[in-house]
Amino acid sequence: MKGLIAKKVGMTQVFDESGNLTPVTVIRVEPNTVVATKKKENCGYDAVVLGLDDLKPSKVNKAYAGQFTENVTPKRTLKEFRDFEGEVKIGDQIGVELFEQTRFLDVTATSKGKGFQGVMKRWGFHGGRATHGSKFHREPGGTGECTTPGHSFKNIKLPGRMGTERVTVQNLKIVKIDPELKVIMVRGAVPGNKNCTLIVKSAVKK
Repeated sequence: MKGLIAKKVGMTQVFDESGNLTPVTVIRVEPNTVVATKKKENCGYDAVVLGLDDLKPSKVNKAYAGQFTENVTPKRTLKEFRDFEGEVKIGDQIGVELFEQTRFLDVTATSKGKGFQGVMKRWGFHGGRATHGSKFHREPGGTGECTTPGHSFKNIKLPGRMGTERVTVQNLKIVKIDPELKVIMVRGAVPGNKNCTLIVKSAVKK
C-alpha cells in the first residue's frame, strides 16, 4: 500500500498526442513528513503515520505535541497508512515520486455539503405531474402501509441533509505527474471542495 496526504487544486483538461481531450483533476502533493512508525511487535500491525502542514507553536498543546519527536514540527493533518511499502524512518519527507510506478489511484475526501434537500435532489425521485391541479409535484409520497403492518419501515428515502460524507473514488487513472510543480493529474473528478484535504492511495482493485 502506498499513500499520501494531498490537496485538491481543481479541474482542468489536457490533450494527448492524438488530440483527444481528457478532463483531469489536479492534486497538489506537498512533501509528507513521517511522524511515527508502528511495528507488528509493539502495536500488532505495521503502519506509517504521515503529517502535512506545520502548526504554529501557539496552536499546539502539550497533549498533541507529545506524539511528535524533537526533530519533527507538529502537523495539522495526520493520517495512518497500514502496510506502507518501502522502508522509512521518522523525519523523512515523501513526495509525488512515491507514485512514479503507479497507474491508478483511490482518492478519499469529504464530499461537498448540499444542505437540507428534498427527495428529488437527494434521491433522484421523478416527482408528480407538473400540470395544474395535480397537487402532487415534489413531495415524497406515501411512506407507510395500510392495515398490515400499519407503519413505515426503516430506511425510507426521505428529505434530509445531503453531502458532507466520506467518499472514495476508485481506479482514477494517472494522466501526468509533475515533480517540479508537485502535482498529480488524474482522469475524472474527485470529491470535495477546492483546497480540501485528500487521502491518495494506490488502487486496491487495479
